[in-house]
Amino acid sequence: MNKPKTPPIPRWASRVWRDPVLWLAFGFGTGLAPKAPGTVGTLPGIALAALIGGLAGTAAPAVILLALLALIPLGVWLCGEASRRLGVHDYGGIVFDEVVGVLIPFLVLPITPLNLLLAFLAFRLFDVWKPWPIRWLDRRVHGGLGIMVDDLLAGVFALAAVWVLLWILAL
Repeated sequence: MNKPKTPPIPRWASRVWRDPVLWLAFGFGTGLAPKAPGTVGTLPGIALAALIGGLAGTAAPAVILLALLALIPLGVWLCGEASRRLGVHDYGGIVFDEVVGVLIPFLVLPITPLNLLLAFLAFRLFDVWKPWPIRWLDRRVHGGLGIMVDDLLAGVFALAAVWVLLWILAL
């Protein structure tokens, strides 16, 4: 299911800044970006990965795992509730799913500037392209879980793609 076209910012902006659920679901407001809100909304996830990498060092994969264990169920509820409040399923400005999905590659990959860039690019590619089974799930799973599941799988695809690319390039 393709995300509905994002309406002009003034329609939702004031609600997002006043409502903590919408503010979080909109990726701390990044989902209000007038162009490519999913791409802009992925940036807080990259920043979170970089922060975890900087603070946790070699324990980063374990911290990423703990973060995902907390953020995935929160995201299912948050995205579903934000959709309910807006009256639109998987509204384009709801980007918490992108914030969480882009963390998945760092369960395995070291958190380096190159890997942050590659994971960001690969994640966006798979999130937009939605190859099978991502598109299939996106069309059949609804509610908060449906909003989250395609981005979680895009994160898995990004992990595989970056890992293979790094292996081929022997980096």
